[in-house]
Amino acid sequence: MAVPVLSTAQAALAGCPVELAVYGDRDDAAGIDFRPATESATVTNAFRMNLENGVQLDGMVMWSEGVERPYGALMYKCPDGDVTGAELQACTLWQGVVYAADETGVVSLLPKKGDAPKTLIFPDLGPSLRHSSAYGAQGFSKLPWDVFALKGCQE
Repeated sequence: MAVPVLSTAQAALAGCPVELAVYGDRDDAAGIDFRPATESATVTNAFRMNLENGVQLDGMVMWSEGVERPYGALMYKCPDGDVTGAELQACTLWQGVVYAADETGVVSLLPKKGDAPKTLIFPDLGPSLRHSSAYGAQGFSKLPWDVFALKGCQE
């Protein structure tokens, strides 16, 4: 059986933990920088989505109970401190399950910890952001694709 040979870039990314991973979409409309999640009983992953014109969306992932799924949300200009459900809903631009895929195309779920997946999938991201308060003349106009590839690892 032949052993796959990794390029230097692939080998460097192979051991990147998900909390330090950097992703980009196919059209270079958005990038994702993961960061270590704060000590929280519910939030397993934290990240920032960077769009054009300096627009940044705050992202978080919480695993659901019962049928476990990594449920993600992207928020824009949420108020600080105690917020009501209505305030949180108003600043949430996208929400859904975050999927991962390996180099062979096998789809799974975003891991809580461990090695960063090669690909992330945010279903219906573009259409959701198109109808958001951050889209348009005062925000960003280039919509990201739903699929993001691993581009790097933060130090």
